[in-house]
Amino acid sequence: MALFGKPKYSTVSVKKRDIPSNLFTKCPVSGEMVYNKDLQKNLHVVPGSGYHFPLTATERLQMLLDPETFEEMDAGLLTEDPLQFMELVSYREKISENRAKTGMDEAVICGIGKIAGTPISIAVMDFRFLGGSMGCVVGEKITRTIERGAERSMPVLICCASGGARMYEGILSLMQMAKTSAALAKLATARQPYIALLTNPTMAGVVASFASLGDIILAEPGALIGFAGPRVIKETTRQELPSGFQTAEFLLEHGFLDQIVPRTQLRRHIIHFLKAFSCEKNRFLPTRQ
Repeated sequence: MALFGKPKYSTVSVKKRDIPSNLFTKCPVSGEMVYNKDLQKNLHVVPGSGYHFPLTATERLQMLLDPETFEEMDAGLLTEDPLQFMELVSYREKISENRAKTGMDEAVICGIGKIAGTPISIAVMDFRFLGGSMGCVVGEKITRTIERGAERSMPVLICCASGGARMYEGILSLMQMAKTSAALAKLATARQPYIALLTNPTMAGVVASFASLGDIILAEPGALIGFAGPRVIKETTRQELPSGFQTAEFLLEHGFLDQIVPRTQLRRHIIHFLKAFSCEKNRFLPTRQ
């Protein structure tokens, strides 16, 4: 007879340690898992593949401008609903939802700042807000950014990220194409340079206006740039389209862009261009028509 009874074992359920979901981000190109802190240090560019994740307008301002030099302008301009537009959700509700989601009043932040000590008038679009679409307020703020450059003798930098004109506002949104282009003609008359930076995506009415009128037109690698979508173009022209015909790389090859600049080198390149324009200031000739 056993001196001891059958041993009793108690089982303890041990849960696998939860790994926070916000530590890593998967690269959509290579599938590589990138530590988020490393991604932030590299300006949201995947070190291995070079894939550029989108930036918010605030992040881009911090990346480009000298610290504590940015002064926002025209923040009080708010979007109205001129057509009383109604879908499943009204246009006013969409605006309210996007304000709550992004913490922004509109799809662009504008103001003045300095890059390597050079004063500059700057506008940065944010695709998170209704696809960065250009309505009356976005067009007005960008126009004022350009006019400030002319009035204060400052270079102008516009960072584009947009799906195009905001059709909730109908013809009033399309008018912004002409208005921004006219302001750039005045900037050229004032002999001040304009640098356009095209990020992913830059499309439609924005491409057909101020995005394509820069004295220097830069783009980030892999940016989608075009007027209409590939399906619309194919159905309209009834032709096969070249592979990747709306990428920054294709457009550089065909002369639409001046340079493709990785984000990690962008500030240095802009500083170079600003210095070059400064040296040539007395001889700077307007190139926009």
